[in-house]
Amino acid sequence: MVTAAALVHGGAIYLLDHHVQEHPVAVQLGGSDPKLLQEATKISVDTGYSEVNLNVGCPSDRVQSGAFGAALMKNPDGVVQCVEAMQKADGATITVKCRIGVDEQNPYDVLPDFLSKLQSAGIRRVIIHARMAWLQGLSPKDNREIPPLNYDLVHQMKADFPEMHLSINGGLETTQDALGHIVRGLDGAMVGRAAYHNPYDVLSKVDQMIFNQDPVCGSDLDVAEKMTPYIAHHIETGGRMHQVTRHMLGLFAGKPGARHWRRSLSELGAANAGVAEYEILLEHVRQFQKDGLAA
Repeated sequence: MVTAAALVHGGAIYLLDHHVQEHPVAVQLGGSDPKLLQEATKISVDTGYSEVNLNVGCPSDRVQSGAFGAALMKNPDGVVQCVEAMQKADGATITVKCRIGVDEQNPYDVLPDFLSKLQSAGIRRVIIHARMAWLQGLSPKDNREIPPLNYDLVHQMKADFPEMHLSINGGLETTQDALGHIVRGLDGAMVGRAAYHNPYDVLSKVDQMIFNQDPVCGSDLDVAEKMTPYIAHHIETGGRMHQVTRHMLGLFAGKPGARHWRRSLSELGAANAGVAEYEILLEHVRQFQKDGLAA
């Protein structure tokens, strides 16, 4: 997620950097000023993004102070103005990620009204976090865990808005969890932190279970090896290894060598190491797995 102001006023275009292999790629924008969001959307499109998503779901204090995120659930007409402005920047699909409601709102009233207004504004794709958000009294972490999940309401929205592409988010831990909602009728499912903290166990099954395709990588080591040229390219173009590898700490979660991988990868990042050191670490992990050592 990038704020519209950071792109338009802060000139932080580097936050949109990505590799051609990542296409199709989406960016989520935070903001509530239609003009700023339109300009930020144009910048994102010019940088190669095929989807621009409006954040109407984050409940953090910092986001609220910027008058966007989940707080916008209280201002659906303002959201409509935002997405209508964003759509004027041709070249990307405009989508929205939201909650089922906030604070004392009744989600059974709020969510269908919200989706109806989005649909009338030309929005066809929405990701719904199936929890209420409490803007006061709960931390962002608590807001991901304490408000009860209401999956049935999201499925009801699909029945009520069959022409909209609706995806579900919240509490999904496995590929099987995601598949269950898709089989039940939703168009998609978003697995968040579970996929980040244990990417191989979650994502390696997606190709086969969701798309009926052969897996791209045969093992977690295969994934790590295939990342080598990507890391090399990132370093060659002025980046630092840790900007990539800090997102790979969970790759061997629960496997031999996982602890050694996490510790060493963090140390290599802090030392601004290069690909040669990364490949040596891979060989260490390969040996751990061969010997079955839980370290």
